[in-house]
Amino acid sequence: MASLLRLDLNYPAFQRELFEMEAGEFRAVARNLRKLSSMTWNDVYADHGLKGEAVRSMPGRFTIRLSQKFRAVVAREGDFIRFMALHPDHDGAYRR
Repeated sequence: MASLLRLDLNYPAFQRELFEMEAGEFRAVARNLRKLSSMTWNDVYADHGLKGEAVRSMPGRFTIRLSQKFRAVVAREGDFIRFMALHPDHDGAYRR
């Protein structure tokens, strides 16, 4: 049986953007983080709402949608989904 994801939200760039967002947007992101914590990696890959996309310029990284406005750059490390950055614009998630 596959293990549930463990969320790593400790990267400073991710935290800075998370703590600066408006309350309504924060709640939307928090709902998706809660959802992710009850998923396996197979669930993440199959979930069309997350709209996961590989970041070609950063091997091993991909983006997922956390709200209508924000995408997160994440990495898979075992059972951990490590949140590296949070971007309010789609294209910003693909820049180094």
